[in-house]
Amino acid sequence: MTPSGALDEGLAIPPAPGHHGELETALRAGRDRGRKLLVPYVTGGLGDEWVDIVRAVADAGADAIEIGVPFSDPVMDGPVIQAASEQALAGGATPVTILDRLRGIDAGVPLVVMTYYNVAFHAGHQRFASSLAAAGVSGAILPDLPLDEVGPWAVAADAADVETVMLAAPTAPDDRLPRIVARARGFVYAVGLLGVTGERDSLASSSLTIAARVKAVTDKPVLVGVGVSNAAQAVEISQVADGVVIGSALMRRVLEGEGPLGAGAFIAEIRAALDAG
Repeated sequence: MTPSGALDEGLAIPPAPGHHGELETALRAGRDRGRKLLVPYVTGGLGDEWVDIVRAVADAGADAIEIGVPFSDPVMDGPVIQAASEQALAGGATPVTILDRLRGIDAGVPLVVMTYYNVAFHAGHQRFASSLAAAGVSGAILPDLPLDEVGPWAVAADAADVETVMLAAPTAPDDRLPRIVARARGFVYAVGLLGVTGERDSLASSSLTIAARVKAVTDKPVLVGVGVSNAAQAVEISQVADGVVIGSALMRRVLEGEGPLGAGAFIAEIRAALDAG
């Protein structure tokens, strides 16, 4: 990690007025049309069909797609995502192999890589940011890199036109949220509940609370992830937020062998529910 004094360096580079990267531009455009935003999560490198799954969820109505780059110590991932990551790693997936496959994917929607800071640190900030951009990736989520230490990575990412999505936790104090959203690019990831990712029987009240708190301090797209498990929950949270990130519920179906067709059908079901309101 880097000294907290690096924070100011990272925060001192706001985007030019009216200028947004590819990810934020696409999400704002969808929101401006009255569309609720849907971002599925797909574990990169999982089996031979993962690229086809990415294309399938794009065709099913995703507004952007989060690509997980597996890491051996995933502090935010619950059992389903951990299992998917372990299978991908056992199959030989690496950041390099995943990005190589993404280069020619042409999904038609922005791609966002989600991984852990050690991956970026090991590669080097500039090198990793440049490799994301070269693979056609628009944004990056590093959930274990806090605001106070994001500066050096964020500077490198900004220079490479890679949008750093920042997370807003339910426990974030009111005076911290404006700083988080000021640094965020692409969208603000409102974390629905404390704990790891995974499916829940009902939507946590903290999801609605953090969505409302973040929406009150920014006009950037605000999406809720962690604990959003089905179409009904997606519709409920999207009454407050601009949309949702769906991970564990999708990847469980992939691990159960539903393949691109099943993955696409699940995302199409959520898309239809969001469109119906």
